[in-house]
Amino acid sequence: MKNLRITVNGVSYDVQVEELGESAAPAPAAAPASAPKKAAPAAGGKPVTAPMPGTILDIKVSQGQAVKAGDVLVILEAMKMENEIKAPSDGTVASVAVSKGEGVDTGATLITLA
Repeated sequence: MKNLRITVNGVSYDVQVEELGESAAPAPAAAPASAPKKAAPAAGGKPVTAPMPGTILDIKVSQGQAVKAGDVLVILEAMKMENEIKAPSDGTVASVAVSKGEGVDTGATLITLA
């Protein structure tokens, strides 16, 4: 058995792998992991996107809430660091496209501002 650490979408997993050798039957192919969803921005809204892949730790705003430029919208964990995703401009939260614990890719819509 070999112990390996695998990182998927910024989340590390410790796994054990058994080396079977040439005489063993091939294992069935693993199904590909589904890609994280990217929600479409609300019509006419300005999307705030993830600058890097990571996991949503906290959502600091809710739909309909007024925000000012620089207000923290979402806390995104990437490479074991908490990153504050801030509002680029004043506006109102038109939609929240993610939930706590969700993995996101670079460019995924997190919040849409109107």
